[in-house]
Amino acid sequence: MSNASQPSNPQGSPVWDPSHQGTGPSGPVSRSPGAHTEDGLAAGGVIFAGVLMLVNGVLAILQGIAAIAEDDVYGRIGDYVYKINLTGWGWILLIVGVVAAAAGGGILKGAAWARVTGILLASVSLVLQFLFLPYAPVWSIVLIAIDIFVIWALAVYRPTAR
Repeated sequence: MSNASQPSNPQGSPVWDPSHQGTGPSGPVSRSPGAHTEDGLAAGGVIFAGVLMLVNGVLAILQGIAAIAEDDVYGRIGDYVYKINLTGWGWILLIVGVVAAAAGGGILKGAAWARVTGILLASVSLVLQFLFLPYAPVWSIVLIAIDIFVIWALAVYRPTAR
């Protein structure tokens, strides 16, 4: 089909030209069709990550208290490369849990410092849960998966200025 058979406007270019889709008097369209969906997914992911951090922090506090109060709550293990007694693990989990719960609350309130703190705490929690694997293997693997999701959700979210 030649240009002669297409209707033309006064400037000489075809009326329907696919290269001009999305343009008009107001200029080009700035969003792709999936942009709103991706923003919604990231925002929802951050809210879910904040809730997970808050709950994970509370659970780590309880896990730490259980390890401090009763040394017989968790099974004894033999030789382990990363030797820390169970009371030591309890204090570590208690401290990380308090800070994680505070960061989770901050994320839910939209604080920028909480996102950075959340990424750092989820990273620390991931390593600590790996080291805690012999004491509670299934629980540690579940928390490692949650920490990976939290890191992803907090890292990909870009809040828009309103």
